Amino acid sequence: MTAFLIIVAAIALLAIVTYNRLVALRQNRKGAFADIDVQLKQRYDLIPNLVSTVKGYASHEKDLLEKVTQLRASAMNAGSGINDKAKAEGALSGALMQLMAVAENYPDLKANQNFLSLQSELSD
Repeated sequence: MTAFLIIVAAIALLAIVTYNRLVALRQNRKGAFADIDVQLKQRYDLIPNLVSTVKGYASHEKDLLEKVTQLRASAMNAGSGINDKAKAEGALSGALMQLMAVAENYPDLKANQNFLSLQSELSD
């Protein structure tokens, strides 16, 4: 009888430890996604500053600047699903790469300290 109680207690202890571990893993996952959301929010906040800095130098690149702004808005409003966010971020990253390529054509802009610091913060 005591062996049976020991086995039941061991199984119960194992179940409790497993449950607590699963809860901890779920909380870690939620925390990691919350950190990602914070980083994305900071990135979204930097984009208008970058666009306005480039706009001063590259006024004829209106279509690209509007595209970046539009993609930023769609990325901010992307659904809560990971796939939706990933697609929106991929499109935004592609547009930002085009924006950086346009900026390379303007030597004054490349030397502008505001642009350099925004570009550095955005890439970080």
